[in-house]
Amino acid sequence: MNGERYRAVSGSGERGRNMMSESPESHREGLVARTIEQQTAKLPSDLFLWAALACIGVGAYLEMTGNHEKSRWIGQWPSNFLLLGLYNKVVKVAGSDRTERG
Repeated sequence: MNGERYRAVSGSGERGRNMMSESPESHREGLVARTIEQQTAKLPSDLFLWAALACIGVGAYLEMTGNHEKSRWIGQWPSNFLLLGLYNKVVKVAGSDRTERG
């Protein structure tokens, strides 16, 4: 039983072989995703890092000046900026255009 379960999870069955043999062209991105990737690839990667650091600084300043609610609201932004920066980097390295360029 454990062997069957392992095969199903690991993708070593028939379905796994079919997925491995599919070409990258069969998984093309849509027009909206390609447009977003083209626009975000134009932004420098460190822009998102600086935005996250600025949010940390502004949040710390607001906390020290007694604006606790605002500081906690701004304090939630750095992780979002870092995630957007990661997306930006992935788009630049392995975006959908690699399947279209050949």
